[in-house]
Amino acid sequence: MSGYYQETVLDVRHWTNTLFSFTTTRNPSFRYENGQFAMMGIEVEGKPLVRAYSMVSPNYDEALEWFSIKVPDGPLTSRLQDIQVGDPVLVSKKPVGTLIIDNLRPGRRLYLLSTGTGLAPFMSIIRDPDTYERFEKIVLVHGCRFVAELAYADRITKELPQDEYLGEMIREKLIYYPTVTREPFEHRGRVTDLITGGRLFDDIDLPPLNADNDRVMLCGNPDLLADMKPILEERGFSEGSNNHPAEYIIEKAFVER
Repeated sequence: MSGYYQETVLDVRHWTNTLFSFTTTRNPSFRYENGQFAMMGIEVEGKPLVRAYSMVSPNYDEALEWFSIKVPDGPLTSRLQDIQVGDPVLVSKKPVGTLIIDNLRPGRRLYLLSTGTGLAPFMSIIRDPDTYERFEKIVLVHGCRFVAELAYADRITKELPQDEYLGEMIREKLIYYPTVTREPFEHRGRVTDLITGGRLFDDIDLPPLNADNDRVMLCGNPDLLADMKPILEERGFSEGSNNHPAEYIIEKAFVER
């Protein structure tokens, strides 16, 4: 297991019967950029059973935080969902991923479009001072089926605006837009429909997506990623990657198999 750090679970929170998060210790040697992910999991019969998980926690936190779905027959999550404080987990020593600010060209507004646990990398990005230095507005869109699945909503709306160091920038620049599809709520509808129909922009009082001024990060279910690509490219956006900055970037690693 030379490629992994062994960390210890510090706290566990079950948001719903399908979502949970937990924090672990962090090896001082583990370095990453906000938005990246690592292979994380547990040891089973002497072998690592791991999947790609982004770090919810920003890269300056002393602990690591993780956000996961629960899949009853999932090879990893069926076991991981039962972890307790004090249990060991494995974290790969080499973080990777495309969802980092440097993979975007300079722009005025940053749209972080997520569904479900795809919110995770954006939780670190909205706690990165560099995000607020580079963009005039940051729009965090989180789409779920039910209101109870809008994990971290209170942290985003109540705790972060009061942050000792980032609070002023967050209050001035961060727009949080949660939306659900299966029950009444202030914002209702699929992320793609809210964008193509213009409702999102009417609600936040900003102009529709424009490749000259807007930059987009995408992380979520495969439908979101597949549907947003043509929507963006029809508007003149091109996809970036590591060492090739462009107008939008996608993370494809967070799918339970």
